[in-house]
Amino acid sequence: MTPQRAGSGRRDPAGARADNALLRPVRQGNAFEETIERVLQLIKLGVVPVGGRLPPERQLSLRLGVSRATLREAIHALQAARYVDSRRGRYGGTFVLALPKQARQLDRQAAAELVDTLDDVLTYRYVLETGAAEQAARRALTRTEDDHLRGLLAQATAADPADYRRCDSRLHLAVAELSGSASVTAAVADARTALNDMLDAIPLLTKNIRHSDRQHRRIVDAILEGRPGDAHALMAEHLAGSASLLRAFLK
Repeated sequence: MTPQRAGSGRRDPAGARADNALLRPVRQGNAFEETIERVLQLIKLGVVPVGGRLPPERQLSLRLGVSRATLREAIHALQAARYVDSRRGRYGGTFVLALPKQARQLDRQAAAELVDTLDDVLTYRYVLETGAAEQAARRALTRTEDDHLRGLLAQATAADPADYRRCDSRLHLAVAELSGSASVTAAVADARTALNDMLDAIPLLTKNIRHSDRQHRRIVDAILEGRPGDAHALMAEHLAGSASLLRAFLK
């Protein structure tokens, strides 16, 4: 595969318009996840073709409104997932890869099975979990409930990657339990089962785990301190990050 030189060839006007639509500032609450989503849109929509080079780091960071450190972390995650390859030197840059045949087939199979229900599951989850967090923050929790939630937060924060999704699921279910509604808890459990099937089809990103840990702590603090509005807003922000990654990799 021959790298494309910077400035070579005439810019496709349609591609330029697509750049303008996709490379807009991301929301800072989930900058890492949304940066991945935007870059993958460039790739999956063919705005940057296989073998093509992504815009320079400085330009991308300015257009997306993120720090160069955040952009580098996103590019590193996409490189680990074999979507791009970063090269140094005079004709260096970040180039779009063709995935190995088996990986492409697995991605298509996962997308075919999951993408039709993705938006429905994400909306269902949003309505349930933001409401559960808000209601949990309205309740006067017992010391046992307080300790239980803190303990599950600590487990999720300390979990290794192989056990992270189990601990993450248990923490989210605990928030639903603290809403005081068995029906809400059962519904969140059903939504989480469908969500985990989707999460298992995308890479587990270390940067996203660290970001989720910080968001979990803020959500738990809002619940334990009796701040329902904050609990709702913080859970909404947290869920938006997961939604960005799922849409990026599955759609």
